[in-house]
Order: sequence, then C-alpha cells, then structure tokens
Amino acid sequence: MPMTTISNLLGLCKLKVVSLILLTAVVGMFLAVPAPYLPNWLLVIYASLGIGMAAASAAVFNHVVDEKIDTQMSRTDQRPLPQGKVKRHQALIWGVALGITGLGILELFVNTLTMVLTFVSLIGYAVVYTMYLKRATPQNIVIGGAAGAAPPVLGWTAITGGQNIEFALLLFLIVFIWTPPHFWALAIHRVKEYKKVNIPMLPVTHGIDYTKKQILLYTILLIVVSILPYLVGMSGLIYLVSALILGGIFLGYAININNRPKDVKIAWNTFTYSINYLMLIFLALLVDHYWLITL
Repeated sequence: MPMTTISNLLGLCKLKVVSLILLTAVVGMFLAVPAPYLPNWLLVIYASLGIGMAAASAAVFNHVVDEKIDTQMSRTDQRPLPQGKVKRHQALIWGVALGITGLGILELFVNTLTMVLTFVSLIGYAVVYTMYLKRATPQNIVIGGAAGAAPPVLGWTAITGGQNIEFALLLFLIVFIWTPPHFWALAIHRVKEYKKVNIPMLPVTHGIDYTKKQILLYTILLIVVSILPYLVGMSGLIYLVSALILGGIFLGYAININNRPKDVKIAWNTFTYSINYLMLIFLALLVDHYWLITL
C-alpha cells in the first residue's frame, strides 16, 4: 500500500482527538493503582492499543457518515473522503478492521469488561451520536458526550476490573461536563456552517447569546465537579490548586465570550483553551497521585 494511502487512512482517525482520549485513559490506568505503585506495563500497552484503535475506528465511521456535510464545511472539506483521497468502501473496511482489532486486543489481553464498555462507547459515538443525535436534537453533544467521557473509566477497568469504579466515574463526570462548553464554543465559531448543513447545534436552534450563557453555566458546574476528587480524598492539594487555577482561567474565557460579542476570536480561543484545560487537569491528577499532599 503506498505511503500516501496509509497517510490518508490515518487522516480518517482524528489522531489528535485520539491522543487526548488516550491521555485520559492512561491517567485512569495509573490512578487505579495506589501510589507509589505502577500499573502492569503490559496491561497499559495492550489497553492503550485497544482503546486507541477503537477510538480511531469510531472516528473513521464518523467521517463516513458525515461525508456529505463535510464537503460543505470549510472546517472539514479537506478531509480525505471529501477530497476523494479515500473511497467510501476503503474507509468502511479500515474502520471495521480497526474496531475488530482493538476490541480483540482488549478481550484477549486485558479483560472482557473493558472490551464491552469500549464497544458500547464506540457504538455510542459512531452510531447513536453521529447517525442520530447529531441530526436530531440541540442537546446532541450533551447526550452524546457520555461516549467521549468513557476513556478514563476504560483505563481504570483495564487495570482493576470493576474494583473501586466509583472513583473512575468522577473522572467520567469531569469529561462529561467539560464536553458541552468545549464543543459549543466551536459551534459558535462555526455557526454559519452548521446552519448551512442543517445540523441543529445549540447556537443554530437557540441562538448564540443563549449558547454563551450555557457555556458559562456549564463552566461553573465544571469547576464544582472538578474539585470532587479532592473532596472524596482521591487527590490532594496539588490537584486542588491546579483544578481551581485551570477552572478559573476557563471561567474567564466563559465570561469574556458573554461580555465581548464583537470579539470574533473569543469563541475559537475558548475552544482551544478547553483542549489544554482537559489535558492539564488530567496531568495534574497524575502528578498529584504520585506526590500526594494531604492536610
């Protein structure tokens, strides 16, 4: 297979998104083991491969389902399918192969619970969200966010099975509440394109001002949710301080997006910061786990 074709197939996998997914999953793996111990490195490798391939598979199916609307949006019209660099049947085969291989790795080398939860997440994103929710309701990203919030739980169960899974659910909750303000900021930035392709994102159906208020409310809720790991004793002061600083910066963006309507870059800047926020808060959890400071 020519290298250009491999490159185009990888272009269907949303590798930057998968990288963020894997970060949250790997942090979940390390948090599942009491400090100062480390998880079994083979389990970490196999689980990362399986979860990563399943996430890439979901991304490929998202590309296939959204091919027609992708051709009409400047954000997506350079993707391999709209550009004709990959045929639809090639993408489908690639997506199925990634999914089966990833789930097979999880079943054979990790555990059945993680495989089943990963499969449910894959179906939740590739089918429930992409094929139905995205086109059916302005709450698409809220409901569909459950699939994207699963990786920390998958990482946790990969190491421990279902033991102490309630702590993993706190990580799930952080990503779940983070998803709406993250994506709504992008939706505001690209509202004209979503209108053009009749996708009922919140700023299309309820207006930009309403969406901005929802971003602010969800950001406040995110700050509250983000301190729960500290309140239940899962993490210490390093994490608490980091969460409050990162949340405070996010809140600043959410306030500015409401107060600076003429700033055409503020929605995009909010979106890009939200990505850094999630990455940094999970890294803070990891650092805190191995250098825990308690009162």
